[in-house]
Amino acid sequence: MALDTIQYLLGAGSGGLVGFTLGLVGGGGSILAVPLMVYLVGVPQPHIAIGTSALAVAVNAGANLVPHARAGTIKWRCAGMFAAAGVAGAYAGSTLGKAMDGQRLLFLFALLMLVVGALMIRNRKDPGNPDVQCRRENAPKVMGYGLGTGLFSGFFGIGGGFLIVPALMASTAMPMRNAVGSSLVAVTAFGLTAAVNYALSGLVDWALAGVFILGGVAGGIAGTLLSQRLSAMKGLLNTLFAGLIFVVAIYMLWQSAIR
Repeated sequence: MALDTIQYLLGAGSGGLVGFTLGLVGGGGSILAVPLMVYLVGVPQPHIAIGTSALAVAVNAGANLVPHARAGTIKWRCAGMFAAAGVAGAYAGSTLGKAMDGQRLLFLFALLMLVVGALMIRNRKDPGNPDVQCRRENAPKVMGYGLGTGLFSGFFGIGGGFLIVPALMASTAMPMRNAVGSSLVAVTAFGLTAAVNYALSGLVDWALAGVFILGGVAGGIAGTLLSQRLSAMKGLLNTLFAGLIFVVAIYMLWQSAIR
């Protein structure tokens, strides 16, 4: 796929915006990657936008694993079980996504964004159990949730952190702090699985993914620094970002209706 210089610059800026929102408000920010690639960068094929964003989101999530690992927030056994089962789901989901008409996929993606916005407004206060462990007894439940979220994430080519975090909490009863850190293992695994599946069909723009990732790293640093200063406004920031998601989703639905 041939893009011009302006489009690659817009790709870097889009990556910066996604990274910034991830650093500022946390999970859910990567949902903007696909609409930015389609409507701002101007990627002509929705499947290429999805495959490319899956790779970019996976790499950025992998980079974010490092600080969470140092902070000791990752429940590695639970994350490993969840991700291992979800990889199979992500491959199956991405295969289904590739087979679907691109415009119909964008329409469903817009509906998904409405759900994400609603979930971001919803406040989760369950403290959870910080000493939770994943063993043979709860492995089927953890892996069942992992398979389901992997299928969903692969189908839309997204990290799916907004689904993975509550799924980890529901299947293990771990606190949200641990679920956020542990979710990055699954986001990385699911994103890479979907990206590889799309890449095998030639549906990943490697250069665009590269500039998107670089922009995302820079934006993530800026967003994290600002988030520390605005920590007292976390609820307001989530509400404002959810509003942005609603606006983008409505725009995507409108675009789908006029085509």
